Amino acid sequence: MRGELQRLTDNFALLDELRRPWIDPEDLKQKFLALSAAVHPDRVHNAPEDERRAAGRRFAELNAAYNCLREPKERLRHLLELEFGAKPADVQSIPPGMMDAFFEVGRLCKETDAFLREKNTVSSPLLQVQLFERAQDWTEKLNALQRELNARRDELFRELQAMNGVWQSAPPVNLPLKRLEEIYRLLGYFGRWLEQLQERIVQLSF
Repeated sequence: MRGELQRLTDNFALLDELRRPWIDPEDLKQKFLALSAAVHPDRVHNAPEDERRAAGRRFAELNAAYNCLREPKERLRHLLELEFGAKPADVQSIPPGMMDAFFEVGRLCKETDAFLREKNTVSSPLLQVQLFERAQDWTEKLNALQRELNARRDELFRELQAMNGVWQSAPPVNLPLKRLEEIYRLLGYFGRWLEQLQERIVQLSF
């Protein structure tokens, strides 16, 4: 699998990182800063034009690689792309273990939206005070669900960290690519749901 993908940009190689599911964010940041320092535009602005152009391309490559690898979901997408030679297929069906979260997020967002519509029609100062108190209740419900989803997402992050040892020791044919693809999709669901909840928390604050 790996030898067939020379045409793909390997962001792990650009940042001198081993191909693996988990990378410590702070370690990655420090490596990016060290590698990009020499080609940063502020360092080469007095260099000849061809050197500035080459440094600009190199800096852009490093920046794109860093932005990819620092996000767990994007890192997994890239890793799967390198291993399979193609992007993971889009799957629209909700995994069985996620149906409870799917329905809970949908229910809470729908009820919050109904409250927000009510809130936007009220002009009486007295009623606005009452609605402010109710808004705090809805905010707490949204925060509680966020905490629950974040805890479940953190479990996936711990699983990815545990995978690192397998990734470096197992032959390519034995890599847990199917599970990695499942985690990639799960992180996508968690990311979308957390964004939906955060969007409503922000709306409730006005």
